[in-house]
Amino acid sequence: MTTTTEIADKVAAEQSLTKSQAKAIVESVFKQIAEDARAGTETSIPGFGKFKVKDTPAREGRNPATGATIKIAASRKLAFAPAKALKDALNG
Repeated sequence: MTTTTEIADKVAAEQSLTKSQAKAIVESVFKQIAEDARAGTETSIPGFGKFKVKDTPAREGRNPATGATIKIAASRKLAFAPAKALKDALNG
């Protein structure tokens, strides 16, 4: 697993920035993606992929322990769809 700090360290090394500058930039990017998601806006990063919000309607489910029917509330989920270039890099 890679952490935000590790990503920032790599950005700092590649772009001749301090680690704190790089971490601020990385955190700012993630914050913007989260803000866009809260607003229901899709974020597209060419060559990487798209982050988009999907609405899941309310539905009925079952409690696996008791078998009782329960209501599962509607929710919003953040989905990621990788770009073709990323898929090709993973599978090539």
